[in-house]
Amino acid sequence: MTRVTRLFVLIEGITFIIAALTHFGVLIGGYEHHLAGRAESVIGIVLLAGLALTWIRPAWTRGIGLAVQAFALFGTFVGIFTIVVGIGPRTVPDVTIRSLKTGSPSLALSAT
Repeated sequence: MTRVTRLFVLIEGITFIIAALTHFGVLIGGYEHHLAGRAESVIGIVLLAGLALTWIRPAWTRGIGLAVQAFALFGTFVGIFTIVVGIGPRTVPDVTIRSLKTGSPSLALSAT
């Protein structure tokens, strides 16, 4: 269970960092949205910090995993809300990735 939790948190953290780099225009141009990039950076950093904590306190892995994944899911819901009200980025890749990012933490939460 510890490996599964760490794997989910690692994949989610990397996904959010990649999304942030895309929104900052580092990886792909044309999808810049600095507020989205900032939010995704925070979520990615929290996930990766949580991953590091699972190595420091292995007995707390499940709790840490649940906490950081719930935070990521909440952040994703905030992102969906910003898209719906017209504040957030509304490109096809953004909406698609946001949908996937909703499913990933949900799946991870059910796995841990």
